[in-house]
Amino acid sequence: MKLKFPNVSRNYDSTRNRVQFWGYDGVKEVSFYVGADALQKLGRLSLEAIDIERRVLSVFDAAREHIHGVADKVYCRSRTGDYVHCLGPTDF
Repeated sequence: MKLKFPNVSRNYDSTRNRVQFWGYDGVKEVSFYVGADALQKLGRLSLEAIDIERRVLSVFDAAREHIHGVADKVYCRSRTGDYVHCLGPTDF
């Protein structure tokens, strides 16, 4: 089953420098995190930049469809029933 991503909300976690977003497998909510290091591969992003939250979210928004596709593949590949998945640079 393919995940659905009807919720366009995303949050920046400054403690771990990553973005959280959610997908749905039927009624089951699945949390995903994508690290800023992974987002560097998807867009022009300097982790030393001022206003890092705005820049990270901007890269995420620009690559949202691609990120959702990767999240779906990672989720389907894991088949562990986990409700939280972290996406790193090697996933892209």
